[in-house]
Amino acid sequence: MKQKVRKSAAKRFKVTKTGKVMFGHQYGSHKKLNKSRSRLRRQKEPGVLEGEFAKRVRRMLGVA
Repeated sequence: MKQKVRKSAAKRFKVTKTGKVMFGHQYGSHKKLNKSRSRLRRQKEPGVLEGEFAKRVRRMLGVA
């Protein structure tokens, strides 16, 4: 059968050309007034998954 992609993972993660798994930080757009400017700036930048969890996400996306 044809490999299927986990849609829930496809919406949350992106795999770069080099194989890094990127994700967007949570809580970035909710109740911004209570968060410091520096915290909001950090949350704008994508994060990078590492280790075993990144391997599992790649498998879910069919990139493995």
